[in-house]
Amino acid sequence: MNIIEKQINFLKEVKTELAKVTFLSKEDLVKNTVSVILVSLAFSVFLGGVDYVFMYLIKTFLLKI
Repeated sequence: MNIIEKQINFLKEVKTELAKVTFLSKEDLVKNTVSVILVSLAFSVFLGGVDYVFMYLIKTFLLKI
């Protein structure tokens, strides 16, 4: 098999595998996207709060020495 035949064979296999793929419906895609955004926002607020508390503790206790 030469390189051209290998590439053609690869592309045929890719087409076959893509035919087996099931994509999400628009409704499921929107639900999952909103979930990811909300969890990301909640996590960033949590981390921001933790950062604020640690900075307060450092300024209060460590920098007063």
